Amino acid sequence: MKDSKFSDAQKAFILKQGADGLPVAEICRRAGISQATYFNWKKKYEGLRPAEMRRLKQLEDENAKLRKLVADLALDREMLQDVIRRTL
Repeated sequence: MKDSKFSDAQKAFILKQGADGLPVAEICRRAGISQATYFNWKKKYEGLRPAEMRRLKQLEDENAKLRKLVADLALDREMLQDVIRRTL
């Protein structure tokens, strides 16, 4: 996935502006983002501090690596079972 050009602190600041009552259209215009991006960030990060946002990203990256590892192991297991079936 592509890295954002916005830091976690910038995202938190943008979301805080929305929480403070500034219109979303104005926030997005100033930040140069789409409203869809704003609402995706809001859904994912609302209420998190920048450090918590970084930790969430680390956990998501670790989870993706573990999912890939499990998928690879499942494929290896399936291939080994197939070889064993053929040799019997």
